[in-house]
Amino acid sequence: MKVSNASLLALLLPAASARFIEPGERDAVLLYPNGIPETPKDTTKYHIELAPGKTKWVTEDEKWELRRAGQRFFDITDHPDLGTLRARDVDSQKKSVFPKKPTYQKELKPLLSKLDKKHMSDHLTTFTSFHTRYYKSDYGRQSSEWLLAQVRETIKAAGADKKVKAEHFKHSWGQHSIIATIPGKTNQTIVIGAHQDSINLWLPSVLAAPGADDDGSGTVTILEAFRVLLQSKDVLEGNNQNTIEFHWYSAEEGGLLGSQAIFSEYERQRRDVKAMLQQDMTGFVTRTLQAGKEESVGVIIDFVDPNLTDFIKKVVTEYCSIPFVETKCGYACSDHASASKAGYPSAFVIESAFEYSDNHIHTTDDLIKYLSFDHMLQHARLTLAFVYELAFTNFTSLEQGAKSKWGFDMGDL
Repeated sequence: MKVSNASLLALLLPAASARFIEPGERDAVLLYPNGIPETPKDTTKYHIELAPGKTKWVTEDEKWELRRAGQRFFDITDHPDLGTLRARDVDSQKKSVFPKKPTYQKELKPLLSKLDKKHMSDHLTTFTSFHTRYYKSDYGRQSSEWLLAQVRETIKAAGADKKVKAEHFKHSWGQHSIIATIPGKTNQTIVIGAHQDSINLWLPSVLAAPGADDDGSGTVTILEAFRVLLQSKDVLEGNNQNTIEFHWYSAEEGGLLGSQAIFSEYERQRRDVKAMLQQDMTGFVTRTLQAGKEESVGVIIDFVDPNLTDFIKKVVTEYCSIPFVETKCGYACSDHASASKAGYPSAFVIESAFEYSDNHIHTTDDLIKYLSFDHMLQHARLTLAFVYELAFTNFTSLEQGAKSKWGFDMGDL
C-alpha cells in the first residue's frame, strides 16, 4: 500500500507533538494552522544499474521502493563510465596474487590484544545519537564531521599526525566521505572501507535512522582497527611496503554514491589499489544462534575477487576464534562493488550468513541493544590482521614469483 508523505505525517504528528498539559492550560500550539502541507514531489530522475548492463531511470521515491523490496543497485547518474578506463589498461587486467598464508603472527599478537570493545561501544553510542545519518540531511553532514574529528583525534593520540592524514572527500550532497592515509614505501595501496550513512527507507528525510548495525558497526569496527594499527612501531616508522587507506563512505544507501566517486577518481589517477575490504554490518548474531547455527564471519563469495576472498578465509582461520561461512549478497550490495567495477580486487565480509543478517536495519529499530561487541571484536581482529599482512606484502615480488613459477604472466590467465 502506498502512503503519501502528508498522510504519514498526519499519523506521526500527534505522537511527535504530544505533551503534558496542566489543568486549565490552553494548548495553543498549532504546528500547521492551515493544514499539513504536501511535501513537494521530487521528480528528478536517476540512472540506476540493477545488474551488469541492466539500467533504468527512476525517481528518488522509486529508488526507495526498490530498496524496500530488497533490490540493490548502483546509482550511475554521475559515474556512468566507472571501470571503462581500467578496462582498456593492459596492466590492470593482471590476475590478483596474494600471499599463500598469513606470516606476521609474531608482529600481530601484541597488537590484537590491544583491540578494545569499549572504544567501539563509546563511539557507536555517540554515532547512533544523531537522528539520522541520511546523506542528504544536515544530520548526515554533522555526523560526518563528528566522525572525521574522531579519526583525527585517533591519529593525534597515536603521535602520528605528522605522518598520517585524514580528510573529507567532498560530495555535492553535503555528507562527505572520509579518507585516512598511512603512507608506505610504495603507492601500491590497501583499502579498508565501511559506509557511514544510515537511512530509514520509509521517509528518509523525516524518520529516525540510528543505523547501529548498518553500518555504524562497520564504521566503529574499522576505526578500532585503525587505532591499534597506529600503535605499530613499524607502521609509524614507515616500514610498511604499501600505502594504507581507511575509507568511510557517504551515501552507500543511495546507490553506492560516495564509493563510486572515490574509485572513479582513483581510476582517473591510475591509482594502484591492490586490495579493498568492506566491513558492512559486523555486530548482529541473534538470528544465527536462533537458527542453531555457529557464530561465524560471513565471507561473501559473489561479485568479489576470488583470490582475495581466499586470502581472507585464511586470515579468519588464523586470527579469529570463530570460523567463516560462505554466503552471497547479490549485485551492488555494498561499497566493495564500486572498487570491483573500477577493476580493483575487492572483498566483503558481513556478520553472518546473509539470510541471518540483521532484520532491524533501515528502520528506527536498528539499535545498539541488538548487537554483540564480542562479535564486532572478531571483525576488528580480522580487519587489523588483514591490513597488516597486506601492508607488508611485496606485491611486485609476489607477482614476479607467480610469473616465474608458471612461466607466463598472471595477466595471461
